[in-house]
Amino acid sequence: FTPDDFDQQMEEAIELMDMLGDAEIKYAINGLLSLTPDAMPCLGEIPEVRNLWAASAVWVKEGPGMAQVVAEWMTYGYPRVIDAHASDIARFYEQEKSDDHIWARAEEHFNKTYGIVHPSEQWENRRNLQVSPYFSRQEALGAEFFSARTWERPQWYTSNADLVERYGLSERETEWDNRWWSPITMGEHLNLRENAGMVDLSAFQVYELEGPGAVAYAEYLAVNKVDKPVGSSVYTPWLTPDGGFHSDLTMMRVAQDRVRIVTGVFDGGRDSFWIKKHMPETGVTFKDITLETTTLGVWGPNAPAIVGKLTDHDLSQEGSPYGSLRNVEIQTASGPINATLFLISYVGDTGWEIYTGWDNGPALWDALMEAGDEFGLRATGGGVYGTSGRLEKGYRLMGAELESEYSPVEAGLARPKVKAADFIGKEAYLKAREAGPIAKMCTFTVEDNIDSQGRKRFMQGGNEPICTTDGAQILDSHGRVSRVCTAGPGPSVGKHLLLGYLPAEMAVVGADFKVMYMNELFPIKVAAIEGS
Repeated sequence: FTPDDFDQQMEEAIELMDMLGDAEIKYAINGLLSLTPDAMPCLGEIPEVRNLWAASAVWVKEGPGMAQVVAEWMTYGYPRVIDAHASDIARFYEQEKSDDHIWARAEEHFNKTYGIVHPSEQWENRRNLQVSPYFSRQEALGAEFFSARTWERPQWYTSNADLVERYGLSERETEWDNRWWSPITMGEHLNLRENAGMVDLSAFQVYELEGPGAVAYAEYLAVNKVDKPVGSSVYTPWLTPDGGFHSDLTMMRVAQDRVRIVTGVFDGGRDSFWIKKHMPETGVTFKDITLETTTLGVWGPNAPAIVGKLTDHDLSQEGSPYGSLRNVEIQTASGPINATLFLISYVGDTGWEIYTGWDNGPALWDALMEAGDEFGLRATGGGVYGTSGRLEKGYRLMGAELESEYSPVEAGLARPKVKAADFIGKEAYLKAREAGPIAKMCTFTVEDNIDSQGRKRFMQGGNEPICTTDGAQILDSHGRVSRVCTAGPGPSVGKHLLLGYLPAEMAVVGADFKVMYMNELFPIKVAAIEGS
């Protein structure tokens, strides 16, 4: 500690808060800053060494709370007091652990620590660590890339700028709300609803369990039933021992003794470690096939016509029912390629996730774009897939709506029956079902987004407080503050949409509340209660 360096700061602090002038400095340090590649702490069991725990990159003011988090984690298998997935040291991929990556990101992190950082602000360095097989085609279409851990994902395409005029869209009034956003995303959304959109899903993390014990182990991980006929799938939570969300993903029965797991890029590290940590010693093998597999999503009312031009497989409800996996041949300019059609939608319109070998990706992209030309198909970014499309559909996202503090009962994801097979967190889950939801996941519409200066404002990023109409904070019986989990546009409904939890007794369709954004209160209304 060097008093000369501190004197001016102390004088200025006293000018702001004169009571500091009476304070006596009894102990002082000049410490190093602990910075990480993604600006979050490193907590939890270290994947490389069983029972070696991290509690690092924690600043002094968070020290006691994070000590409790790690102590609970070690004792109960996962923290009880607060969700810690964003700080889980298992989240990092190998490319993020290199010295070059850590030093470069830490240098940039320093500026972000003391600067005003927009919720969507992107890292400037260490980009393009992992790109999809379509990267050159996306660059040619003017993709605006956002980073997702090591991966680059298009958020929108400047080649779709004509959609802004077609649908009468415009930029936002305030500079802050307009950062890291483009009205093109709304144009892509509306075009998908009217015609069709194609989304690059190559950042999916794809794993396989194989062996005589694979299905039984998959059942142990998942809340919902995995032991179904080959060619079936299930969308399912994985729970912590206390019954909260650890993961939210898709599991596919691809063979008699093989189960495929498809999870999001932000959760791949944690999910793969969870699999390995609980895996039996014999009967099951684990394989990461992410870089062997690429995925394109095609959705919209014209999706069946587009895909139908490339395969003779029956795409009707009988031939390709919801949740089914169908292995087909796709005709491309360079010849037929093998692919798997998975009928599922994260955006609310009909269509498929199409899986094929990584090297087949460019041929699949070109074939779909050519087939879709007459049907209005556009390359579509993550602004639709991850935000506006899923908000209109009411789909929840791991790390936003789904955290270890909430159960499937509260999130509206509990199914009518509980399977007979045991699974992690089953006892806690059964108790939650019996007790009923303490809180409920709701979709809200922003009824008036004009601020005190007469400008339209648009919430983004989440965590804005949800209040009663008189501005009072809302707490559920666990003391959890009601807050926005996700905020974004709903272009099809013409309103800004929010997802967030309310105490169960307050969750009523049509009920009025307010949300605080930029220190102002805006009226919102419950439009739907998810899962009801």
